[in-house]
Amino acid sequence: MNIRKLLKLLYVQVLIGLIFGITVGHYWPDFGAGLKPLGDAFVKLVKMMIAPVVFCTIVTGITSLGDSKEIGKTLLKAMGLFYALTILALITGLVAVFVLQPGAGMHIDPKNLDASVATSFAKQIHIHGFADFVLHIIPNAFFGAFAEGEVLPVLLLAVLCGFGLTRIGAAAKPVLDGIDGFSHMLFAAFSIIMRLAPIGAFGAMAFTVGRYGIKSIGSLGLLIGTFYVACGFFVVVMLGVLARLHGFKLWQLLRYIREELLVVLGTSSSEPVLPRLLMKLERLGCKKGVVGLVLPTGYSFNLDGTAIYLTLASMFIAQACDIHLSWGQIAAMLGIMLLTSKGAAGVTGSGFVALVATLTVMPELPVAGVALIVGVDRFMSEARALTSTISNAVACIVVSKWENACDHEVLTRELSTNYASTEHELEVGDGQPVVIGRAGTAH
Repeated sequence: MNIRKLLKLLYVQVLIGLIFGITVGHYWPDFGAGLKPLGDAFVKLVKMMIAPVVFCTIVTGITSLGDSKEIGKTLLKAMGLFYALTILALITGLVAVFVLQPGAGMHIDPKNLDASVATSFAKQIHIHGFADFVLHIIPNAFFGAFAEGEVLPVLLLAVLCGFGLTRIGAAAKPVLDGIDGFSHMLFAAFSIIMRLAPIGAFGAMAFTVGRYGIKSIGSLGLLIGTFYVACGFFVVVMLGVLARLHGFKLWQLLRYIREELLVVLGTSSSEPVLPRLLMKLERLGCKKGVVGLVLPTGYSFNLDGTAIYLTLASMFIAQACDIHLSWGQIAAMLGIMLLTSKGAAGVTGSGFVALVATLTVMPELPVAGVALIVGVDRFMSEARALTSTISNAVACIVVSKWENACDHEVLTRELSTNYASTEHELEVGDGQPVVIGRAGTAH
């Protein structure tokens, strides 16, 4: 492959953007910090597309499945897997912080911590308890869900509309044809927006390095290193074993979605790649209905990177402040995190807000302790987003396998030989995935 063809690949362009971003942020920090609007603009462009993409994907997916019992069974299995993975992620973070002890020896007096840092983030917490979480899923108005741009309310509307369309017979055809045409337009528009990913990654990385500085990593380097080790262990061991048990190789999947992972790395957010992941998972032979249900749901219920971060950051604060928690208190903390980790969206900074939400209901730990890590939180947000993205991709394939809705031959062929041609088609075509039939067969 010559250099000209190589430079046309999205993941190469994003990688170049990341390198330039780090360089500019390091050598010209003020200028780099001023490039934040580039990254923010790209994420906002993508976010405005996510609600309609999720709605169209789920509605067409449900109507293709048809059987409401099958849909309920799929969602139940997906939620079971999500909670199992979240528990494993929480335990992974806990073990990592106990083994590597990143906060030991700091001897911080909680009275000397700046409580204003936690107060500013506490204002962003809108959900208090399970009841509020459930009520938050229900939008105030039909189009209000699209205006807010949150995945779960749109998912609820899509499920209701999908079931409604399955009940009205022939009258549903013009509506479905309209949704299908609208979906084609959305994916084509999204393929245009993704061409701006290198610029977005450049701006976001230049801001991060320029604003916080590479030197800031040194002061809390052991904490950051511990977090990356924990995330790496979870992905390679936990997800790797899960993938192997279901007949595919994790490293091949990572190669298949490398473009998306680099965008996540650059923007510290998993949301910009949701539409492309939907397309790629369908091309892997997974049935459209299962992908449309499982992946968007996972974006709110399967944030394993955030789960690892919550246990690790909380115990780091405890170690730094010489606070010794009993096993009963740790178990209670894990239970709280099972809820607070689900309230975090896949956007930059949401993991830190979830941490504040956790500490506000943990009297044993000082909420002001977040002041210790706020300066380096941004350097851990990339790993949070990457871990959650990979986990959701793996979970989607696994649930498809459980539902006998994944063509194994297509999966093997795409992962082993077709990854390059698939990426080329997505970049130059209209972005539409192949059609997956009821048995998971690609045509």
